[in-house]
Amino acid sequence: MLYLHVMKLLCWVLALGLAFFAGLLVLRQPASAAAPQIQTDVGVVAGKSLPGGVRAFLGVPFAAPPVGNLRWRPPQPVAPWSGVRPADHFAGACMQNVAHSRLPWTAPFMDQQPASEDCLYLNVWTAAPAHAPATARRPVMVFIYGGGFNEGAGSVAVYNGAQLARQGVVLVNVNYRVGALGFLAYPGLTAESPHHSSGNYGLLDQIAALHWVQRNIAAFGGDPANVTIFGQSAGAMSVADLMRSPLARGLFVRAIAESGPGLLTGRPRAGGAEATLAAHEQAGLKFAAAKHAGSLAALRALPAADLVASGFGPFADGWVLPDTSATLAAPEVPLLVGMVANDIGIGNYGPARPLTRATYEAAAQRQYGARASEFLKLYPVSSAVGDTAAAAMQKTAARDRGRVRIDVWAAAQRHLSPAIYTYYFDRATPWPEHPEFGAFHTSEIPYVFANLTLAGHPYTGVDRRVSERVSSYWVNFATRGNPNGAGLPAWPAYQPGAHITMELGAQMGAMPEATTPQRLAFQLAAAQADTH
Repeated sequence: MLYLHVMKLLCWVLALGLAFFAGLLVLRQPASAAAPQIQTDVGVVAGKSLPGGVRAFLGVPFAAPPVGNLRWRPPQPVAPWSGVRPADHFAGACMQNVAHSRLPWTAPFMDQQPASEDCLYLNVWTAAPAHAPATARRPVMVFIYGGGFNEGAGSVAVYNGAQLARQGVVLVNVNYRVGALGFLAYPGLTAESPHHSSGNYGLLDQIAALHWVQRNIAAFGGDPANVTIFGQSAGAMSVADLMRSPLARGLFVRAIAESGPGLLTGRPRAGGAEATLAAHEQAGLKFAAAKHAGSLAALRALPAADLVASGFGPFADGWVLPDTSATLAAPEVPLLVGMVANDIGIGNYGPARPLTRATYEAAAQRQYGARASEFLKLYPVSSAVGDTAAAAMQKTAARDRGRVRIDVWAAAQRHLSPAIYTYYFDRATPWPEHPEFGAFHTSEIPYVFANLTLAGHPYTGVDRRVSERVSSYWVNFATRGNPNGAGLPAWPAYQPGAHITMELGAQMGAMPEATTPQRLAFQLAAAQADTH
């Protein structure tokens, strides 16, 4: 149940955040008379030309449609085609449930294209010469969207890769199956699998897309030996899972995880990733019973719309994910990882809940038990200011805790990753209607993609400078495994005992993760949590 609630919260918050960015228009320039064409391993695709020398190839299939008997199977090869296949518009999003995301002040955004079970397509933006020689090929960045493993699409406007392509990378984003169609485990599926596994089809989609990149990206001017995966929220959790999966080994050389709940706590995801295959199969049986489907054949015969459900996600199935240890097993993969100031569990994303001094202290007692008195000495709310200060102190404590957890996690990961860079993004998005949201979950995305062209919102020169620097850091890291570059504030790599992170915002530079007493308290709390 906890996993279900967390996933619903992720979807709800992501909806709220990206609804803000719904005004960003997808670049839809008229195709030139001679649309750019690329020969892939299964046929020719014709994209479209954009300003600044960028070419976009949209809706390119990387696997066969997972329909009919291919529902709940690993992605299968695309059938070759003759002639030229148009690739100048997005394909449909994967089937998903967004009803819970449609709050009074939000608009649908994750399913910008009509949803379809036929959804395994990717998008490529490149300004590189086609079939560039190996010495001139550009770094490749493959983005994995968030949405709580229950929604999302590569067609979301704010994920447009044209601006990053202009900065010298080849940008790819991918659709992957979500919800029950992406992560259902079921005894009949396990029995028919040669790997004695079921579930995690959405992760297999991501892996299939990475194989497509290895086979084809050179034709788009990209370097298959220099691939960085990056994702936000559930996309960041996917990055962590790909680093753990032996099936993804060798398909990428760097990784970026933005606001990945469950990744940064030093523990496997509550209620999901640590559960066994057998437990997930039982959940699958209950799901089938609720659909009045008594067999796998009956499940496969149901309309896809009847199988849209939330609460599903990756887990340790023994094949795609053999285990879900706190550290990430991929050797020699530099990692950039961080959080935003009002991330999950910190920001206020719904109707304000009154927080009094009494409820603040009661929450501390529930969370820290015998250590609550120590916590309240470090983060006190005095009777003089009482209720007015409780919410502010709660945020201060949660932000310190988040940064300390990243530091603790990096210490455990360091023996596997040759370089780790951590960050804390605190630029509050200008949003006059909701100033309380600040730097909310997903708010860094348009800064990373350099997509600050949102109608009706008062971005300033400060925001544009933040975006220029943040997108440059990401591109630099994807290029050579180090975010630093000319004209940028120095970003120190993680060093044991330094206890610093990189602040990304109006102020940029190294900052303490927390003051010493707070850091020590949260380090001890994290260590105690990992032993239970």
